[in-house]
Formats: sequence, structure tokens, C-alpha cells
Amino acid sequence: MAPATSSLVLTVLMGVLLVGVVAVLSRLEDWRSYTPLSDVGGALGERTGYGHEEKPGGLIRWFTTVDHKDIGILYGIYGVVAFAWGGISVLLMRTELAAPAENIISPSLYNGLLTSHGITMLFLFGTPMIAAFGNYFIPLLIGADDMAFPRINAIAFWLLPPGAILIWAGFLIPSVATAQTAWTMYTPLSIQMSSAAVDTMLLGLHLTGVSATMGAINFIATIFTERGDDVGWPNLDIFSWTMLTQSGLILFAFPLLGSALIMLLLDRNFGTTFFTVAGGDPILWQHLFWFFGHPEVYILVLPPMGLVSLILPKFSGRKLFGFKFVVYSTLAIGVLSFGVWAHHMFTTGIDPRLRASFMAVSLAIAIPSAVKVFNWITTMWNGKLRLTAPMLFCIGFVQNFIIGGVTGIFLAAIPVDLILHDTYYVVGHFHFIVYGAIGFALFAGTYYWFPMVTGRMYQKKLAHAHFWTALVGSNLTFLAMLWLGYGGMPRRYATYLPKFANAHQIATAGAFLIGISTLFWLWNMVVSWSEGRRVDSTDPWNLEETDQFTKDWAWFRSEQETDVLPDGGDEEDAVTDGGVDEK
Repeated sequence: MAPATSSLVLTVLMGVLLVGVVAVLSRLEDWRSYTPLSDVGGALGERTGYGHEEKPGGLIRWFTTVDHKDIGILYGIYGVVAFAWGGISVLLMRTELAAPAENIISPSLYNGLLTSHGITMLFLFGTPMIAAFGNYFIPLLIGADDMAFPRINAIAFWLLPPGAILIWAGFLIPSVATAQTAWTMYTPLSIQMSSAAVDTMLLGLHLTGVSATMGAINFIATIFTERGDDVGWPNLDIFSWTMLTQSGLILFAFPLLGSALIMLLLDRNFGTTFFTVAGGDPILWQHLFWFFGHPEVYILVLPPMGLVSLILPKFSGRKLFGFKFVVYSTLAIGVLSFGVWAHHMFTTGIDPRLRASFMAVSLAIAIPSAVKVFNWITTMWNGKLRLTAPMLFCIGFVQNFIIGGVTGIFLAAIPVDLILHDTYYVVGHFHFIVYGAIGFALFAGTYYWFPMVTGRMYQKKLAHAHFWTALVGSNLTFLAMLWLGYGGMPRRYATYLPKFANAHQIATAGAFLIGISTLFWLWNMVVSWSEGRRVDSTDPWNLEETDQFTKDWAWFRSEQETDVLPDGGDEEDAVTDGGVDEK
């Protein structure tokens, strides 16, 4: 039998086997089980007829839960741990960068921390933390019983801890050198680096990609099929729209990353030549990586945009201006995001005509983002602003997003990018988006929904201190990085010329201010969860006054009226009406 024929037969047999496995599982397992019944909302069509059994106590509950709210909390705790790891990594790096010469950590450790920080913040913090909000609140916002596939939801989460352990293996096992490829894992360096930590990192990234893809399928199925009878597409909330668009991007982007990671593993361990200099093409890795990598930026930023679009009107005293245009701009970003990847590769020598087309699309994608900014500003215009902690972080998001967006437009222009590529200007631009925008939106969400999740109110003064230290710290750090980039300082270097010392010291001071602000937030969350004042209203933000009392707060009200508080309170602790307004 010819090799081609035998290969085809083997492929067919493997396909039949996979179909058989799916058929057996579908007969043995009801993937829609464990969906709770509630009085709020309902699926399109018949209810599932399943309910949560009484939850076991202690750790067994958290290891076996399929409740979307519990899984949302698990995602959140996981995201906080990852944020701590990534934050400590960058503070060690910034400490080293406070002086021009090598002082505290070795170049190899610096490169390992650089790699770990980038991958941790993007793959282990950003996407899972967004999933935390999506899991907990999407079913509540659309009036669903639970996620469409609760067990798959749990599986998606439990793939993440082993993924993190594999990614961090170089730090956890003393005998293994850390991965030092930077978060982009460019070839041929990532092929030639002999450390086993690179292989474990690639495997861990593959697990996180499978987790994100499973979650995306679940969100799409949930939003399409589990909406309440009174929730149609025209009145679907903006956060659900952004999560739906994000999930669509994940379905197209993450499988490509997984394929590229497998190809890289094969090159490293089995002698294939996909990305090798001899026989392959190192630039192919950049094309595959950035075809995932730039949609990934919007995978990370679209749900935070949805959070801001949902929360900011609540404290502006009016509904979101131009709701339809915000939805259309979200969908436009989703489509255009796959046509801009090569703006990361303007300096690689690609055809100038091809470069020009990518520049045009990269400039065009700024338009739907600008639509959102103008809608947020118009929503606040002449509104009755209440400067609560969620609102402050939304305003901080808009400010940081404007700076990050405008600097991105400069980098989308070929002549400017040829000068600023691989300088600290790129680092400053990127971090204005990733922390200054995405991080601020996530903080806004934690404060906004904190009374619902815990039945208690956070410490308001501490929340305001968190905001101001985070805002000042982020602008000090990232503006200093933009300044360094204009001066020609290359990124990813542990040492530098003395003329850059002042800007680096400002960036380091700002980074430690961000660290202090995060400690404010963490202390506030932990202490307020256990000791905070119980909310004295089922409408703690007075949303009914502006006709913005959404289904998630209706669920909270139903919980309070039945004397079942989210943190296990009893009838004696039941709240009364009379709104809370943070001044």
C-alpha cells in the first residue's frame, strides 16, 4: 500500500474512532445536567428539568461545583493569584531597571521574569479574569438558569491550574532553567533554547488555549439558547454583546495558536523544520502568532469595554448614548481584528504594497474604538455623575484608553513604526491598554458587583485611595515608557545607557505605586467580604431611579427576599430597602 494511501486510511480510522467516542459519551453523559432551577429568567424553549443538589461543604464543594457563580469565583481567585505572580515579576524587573548597570538580578533571570510576566498577564490573568465576570454575571444578565453546559464550564476552569504550573515550571523546579523566549516566543530562538521549561511552557499555553476555546463555545451557546423569554437581541445587554463577540474571536484565533504551538514543539523535539532557518521559515511563526496575537488584544479589551458601557451609564444618571452604535462598533472590531496582524511585522521586510494594506486596516480599526469613546463621553455629558469607585475606574479607563489608542494609531503608520518598533514606546502603548484600560475596567466591575456577590459594601475611602494611586502610578510608568521610546531606548534590555536613568526611575516609582494600589484593592476585597457593612438595600446603587435596574440586580433582590444571602447570611441579617449612595 502506498504511503499516501496508508496515511489516508489511518486518518479515516482515527476520524471514525473520534466519532464513536463522541457517540458513546453522548449516550452515557447528559452535558446539560446540573442546571439549577430558579424563578428568574428561563431558557428559550423548555427548561432543562435539572437542579443543583445541596452543595457539599469545604473544599469538596469547590472541587466538584458546576454552579456558574462558584466557577466565576474560582476564575477570579485564579486570576488574582496569576496577577500577583505577574506583578511580583515586573516589580523585580523594575527594581533592576532603577539603575543602568546590572545590580540585583542576572540577565538570564531578567529574561525569565520578562517571559513569565508577559505570558502570565495575558493568558493566566487577562482571559481568565474576564471569564470570571462572564461566568458569574452573564446568566444573571440574560435571565438564564446557568451556563448552557455546566460540566464543560467546570472542565474549562480546571484545565487552567495545570497550565499555570507548566508555564511556571522553570521557576518551580530549581534544576530547570527558566524559559527566556519573551512572551512572543520568536523563532529561531525558541527552537534553539534547550531548557525543558520552554517545552512545558508551550504545553501549558496549549492547555490554556483549550480552556479558552471550551469557554467560548459555552458562552456562545448560553447567549444564543438560554436567554429569558423577554430578552431578545435588541435588548441584550452590552456586556453580553461584547462577550459574544469575544467568544467568536476566540473560536477563530486560539485554535490557530494551538496549531502553531504544536508545530513549534515538533521543531524542538522531533526534528521537523516548520520554523527553522534551514528548510523552514522563522517568519512563518510571526505570521501565525500575530494572526492570533492581534485578535487576542481585542479578546482582552472587548469585554472590559462592555463592562464600562454597562457600568458608566449607571452613575451618569442616563442610559448609554447610541447603544446600537456601540454594538455595531463591537462587531466591526471583531471583523477587522483579523486583518491587522502584519502591522507587528512592518520591519521584517514584507512587500511594501502589502504593508500599506495592513496600515490602512490598522488605521481603520481605530474608528469603531473612537465611536465607543465618543459614546462614553456623550453619556456623561450633562449627566448627574456620581463619583463612586466603579465610576472613577470607568473614567480612568476612558482616559487611559484614549492615550493607548492614540499611541497605537502612531504605531499603525509605517514611517513612525519603522523608528519606534521594538522600543519602549511600544511597551508604553501596550500597557496603557492592558493595565490602564483593561485592568481599570475589571476593578470597576469588582466594585460594582461587590454588594451582589457578598451582600456587603466595600470600604469606600480605601477604594478611592486605590483608584488615585493606580491612576497616578499607571500614568507615571507608561508615560515614562513613551518618553523612553522617543529617546530610542530598546525594550527587553536589563541594562541601558545612563542617559535613560531618570525616565527608568520614574517608571519604577510608578510601578511600585501600582503595586501599592493593588494591595489596597486586595485588602479591601478580603476584609470587606468578611467584615464589611451589610448593604441595606436590594438596589444598592439606586438604579431604579434612572430605569437601569437590570436582571442581575433583580436576581439579587429575589435572593434577599427569600433571606438567602450570597455569603450564607440568615434571616436575622436580611436587608431592608433604602438605597446606598457612595459620596
